[in-house]
Amino acid sequence: MLGQLLGLTIAVLLASPPSAPAASPSPHKSLSILLVGASGMIGSRILKEASSRGHHVLAAARHPEKIAAGSGITAVRLDAADRAAFAALARQADVIVLATSPRGGGDPMSEEKTVADTAIDVAHATGKRLVVVGGAGSLNRPDGTPLVDTLPAAYQREARAMRAVLEALKSSDVDWTFFSPAFSIAPGKRTGHYRLGTTVLLSNEQGESRISAEDYAVALVNELESPAHRHAQMTIAY
Repeated sequence: MLGQLLGLTIAVLLASPPSAPAASPSPHKSLSILLVGASGMIGSRILKEASSRGHHVLAAARHPEKIAAGSGITAVRLDAADRAAFAALARQADVIVLATSPRGGGDPMSEEKTVADTAIDVAHATGKRLVVVGGAGSLNRPDGTPLVDTLPAAYQREARAMRAVLEALKSSDVDWTFFSPAFSIAPGKRTGHYRLGTTVLLSNEQGESRISAEDYAVALVNELESPAHRHAQMTIAY
């Protein structure tokens, strides 16, 4: 799923306390970012946000012809399960962002484990930071109940696959961040106003948990520029 419980707009019942809008990022050095899954719904927004700030993005996907062209963007073909090719690209970057989705038509648990294990192995071998676009199903409700346990059966396998990725990161020795979106994430507006959390699903006073893919990308690139959630899970919502 990697951040996309698409089509779900189910409201959560418990709201989180309000917090201040996100601040603008401070001046930063230009980064070289290996973005795996750059043609996807979330990956394409991360690509646009990062390149617009002057970062160089090695934009990787199985079908690089689907990747948007632009200044600072180098589109490359990559099968994320190909360790040698993955590592070769990672050595050219400062940080790895994994934004793939287990939607190849096979077993999502097996598919996501293969890609995640490869990414973790590559991050370990190259010494690069690894930021993973996670899933809302990896979060807990405010009462501590794992959100995945309350999802409809149709979304269980994908959500549990992403939760397994989080557990694999926790047991690894790499410099990682697992970024779970709100319950509903979809294309929308870039506002720069949102709240950040850690392991608990965020919702507003109406019980809605949502974020635009554009604002998710803003927060992720902010995290790349000014790391604040190393070796940790983070989340976002309005």
